[in-house]
Amino acid sequence: MPHKTAGPVPVVETPEDFRRMPEEYQELATHQMMVHTEGELSGADDYLQVFLPIAPNAYERKVCCERAAEEIDHYMIGAEVLEGLDIDTTYMLHQKLLDRGLYASPAIHNIKTWPQRALFSYIGENAVLDHIEEMAHSSYRPWANSFGKVIRDEHVHVGHGRRIVRELIKDEAGREEVQQTLTRMWPFVLSLFGSENSTRTEQYLRWGLRQRTNAEARDVFVARIRPELARMGLTIPGALATSASPENAAAEDPAQL
Repeated sequence: MPHKTAGPVPVVETPEDFRRMPEEYQELATHQMMVHTEGELSGADDYLQVFLPIAPNAYERKVCCERAAEEIDHYMIGAEVLEGLDIDTTYMLHQKLLDRGLYASPAIHNIKTWPQRALFSYIGENAVLDHIEEMAHSSYRPWANSFGKVIRDEHVHVGHGRRIVRELIKDEAGREEVQQTLTRMWPFVLSLFGSENSTRTEQYLRWGLRQRTNAEARDVFVARIRPELARMGLTIPGALATSASPENAAAEDPAQL
């Protein structure tokens, strides 16, 4: 269920309307759009620079290239919305993957094994998809309306990761490797929802730029993904099932994945 806000949220139909909004709204919305747009571009680089080299065969390499092309499409969609606000994102194209700081996630950029890659696409991109589906209800309508293709593509990305996981767990040794990888990755996945103590979440909610708090979004995701994993014979580590506390931040260290 969407978070209940104290009052009505605005509906901002055009770039002209956007520029008439209070400074807080403009700053929050711009930051959200910039982070997402950079993240899509980095996603393309992850597919080509991180996932493709460890792909086990020609078909999986081809799929990595296809997913990278879709991520570039998503960057271009975000860049077009920002261009409507006279914000130029072309500088991002000239940055190296690890030099981008808006959507920095070294744990993704340093994935080393195919089970890690499979689980990231299945549950990591699944978590990110929840954020994207929230943005598709943004009060800034040009932004909300830009997500049709993005959401369709991201469902394909998640489905691809799910397929690889199913292939890997066909035998007991593979299932055990995937389970061990899932246990190590789970705190990182939860960290994708941000801190429960975020001071900015209520601002995003008040302006209609988000629909759930970090904790609400995380709990919805866990409730949805847990039974899916259980049907595959995989379990979320008990003590970490819903905890996104600071002591679990060690999973951001790529070596811990």
